Amino acid sequence: MAPSLALAYRRRWWMAVSAIFENLFFSAVLLGWGSLLIMLKSEGFYSHLCTENLTGAPNESFIYYNGWPSCIEQEEVLNLGFTIGSFLLSAATMPLGLLMDRFGPRPVRLVGSSCFAASCAVMAAAAYNPRVFSILIFLAVCLNGFGGICLTFTSLTLPNMFGNIRSTILSLMIGSYASSAVTFPGVKLIYDLGASFRVIMWVWTGLACMVILNCLLNWPGESFPAPEDLRYTSVQMFCSLSTLHLLKRASSLKGSCSHPRLICPSPASVPLCRSVCSPIFLWSVVTMAITQLRVIFFMGAMNKMLEFLVIHGDPHRKNSHLRESKRHCGAEVLRFCFCRSGSYQTPQGGSVPNAHGCTLR
Repeated sequence: MAPSLALAYRRRWWMAVSAIFENLFFSAVLLGWGSLLIMLKSEGFYSHLCTENLTGAPNESFIYYNGWPSCIEQEEVLNLGFTIGSFLLSAATMPLGLLMDRFGPRPVRLVGSSCFAASCAVMAAAAYNPRVFSILIFLAVCLNGFGGICLTFTSLTLPNMFGNIRSTILSLMIGSYASSAVTFPGVKLIYDLGASFRVIMWVWTGLACMVILNCLLNWPGESFPAPEDLRYTSVQMFCSLSTLHLLKRASSLKGSCSHPRLICPSPASVPLCRSVCSPIFLWSVVTMAITQLRVIFFMGAMNKMLEFLVIHGDPHRKNSHLRESKRHCGAEVLRFCFCRSGSYQTPQGGSVPNAHGCTLR
């Protein structure tokens, strides 16, 4: 049974802290695709695509990961999975907003955490026989991207419970979402220390199940009221009164806007079509889409750009193993610096609107 909104309000700090860690480990982890790509190659996913190339080319022209051959065809297929998963990570926001307005964040978060757990389980199961089950990687990354954006989107409603510091809490949520790109590099460090890929994914599945349990126990069935909401305003105005007096006063003020501090809903709300077609909304959609597409295309093409700069289009260049390692190492350093800068700047960016009541753009 879902807890009440009052009980969720008393647990808001636990929910906020847990949501930050859940965003860090379960949201946009696909942005760390470079590290996952190396692990998938090391497990032999789609390595059978290199078999025909190996018969007509010398072995030293190919890179081997744990005895599995790697080639351009394999990397292109795996990068296609990243493209699909990252697309769902961005494109699912519109239907998720409609679903959250209709059903609230609780069922959306349950579905998202279940999808993420299923994605880790699918990766672990496919690793037992990668030659046969390589196709399941596409299903896994789709579930991973959809589940991650569900967790991120629902956590963005939590700051409504924090009043004057909601911008700071919101910035922490966004910062943890952006910093989740370092999760797969961290997992790869554990993998390089000798941990099995299957064990890592099964453990990650269990942790995702803990997210489901946390949502069942703490997230309410109704949406969190915003500070301008009538429910939130009534609680803030009469918090020092007794419960009985609060109920009497609220019932006497129902439908009346005579109280100077009470915010009543407007009888004629703005239509959705008018809000969507407003210039500020359309301009925000354009700028956000360009920014998001820039990040996705940059992440997908960065490995190829660095590879071309190193080998200059010559696949038979010597010391390819060393150069490949340096290339991926440099990519992870760039990704780490990018994500760390976002996580360090977001709390400061949220504290300014809290203090001055302004909007940063």
